Amino acid sequence: MTDEEWHALEPHLPTHTAGRPCDLRAHFDAFFRVACTEGAWRELPEEFGKPDTVSRHFPRLTHAGLWERLLRALAVAPKDHILRRLEGYICRAARRAIRLRGLRLIWLARRLDLKRALPGPPWMVADPDLSEIIKTLPIEARLSQWRRNKQAALDYLRGLKTLHTLAGGRRYLPRPFRECWP
Repeated sequence: MTDEEWHALEPHLPTHTAGRPCDLRAHFDAFFRVACTEGAWRELPEEFGKPDTVSRHFPRLTHAGLWERLLRALAVAPKDHILRRLEGYICRAARRAIRLRGLRLIWLARRLDLKRALPGPPWMVADPDLSEIIKTLPIEARLSQWRRNKQAALDYLRGLKTLHTLAGGRRYLPRPFRECWP
């Protein structure tokens, strides 16, 4: 990471963290490296610091809402802003943070239209907005007419099942989809 990129990233970082001081820049280089290589923390070279320390720091920052702040900053940053150069790294790290933050981070990435921050193709990832739309459908009214036209009711139920499947996303994304997703 260049000095220019680090200075663009710095305002969004927490000002004070508990514990001993650490080299935040080295930790962020490590976060981005692990996120982009999909490797294990223990595979980090020594130049980034102790892998145990770095791997404990990532969840702390994740639970402090760092990746949400960075995604929001990316969404409002102009196209020529320095933060845009880090978009790929930030989105990949946010994907890794989804394991800890869950649906909240997926919802934010979808709302901000940062599809690169999703852990896979959008049609395979949970869609909280679609589940809210399904909730507003007049399901009971449609199914109360099932006696008159059973085939139409069955077709309606099949459609609802498909919508629920899409809203919930895939439980497991195949490795090729995760690896080829930018």
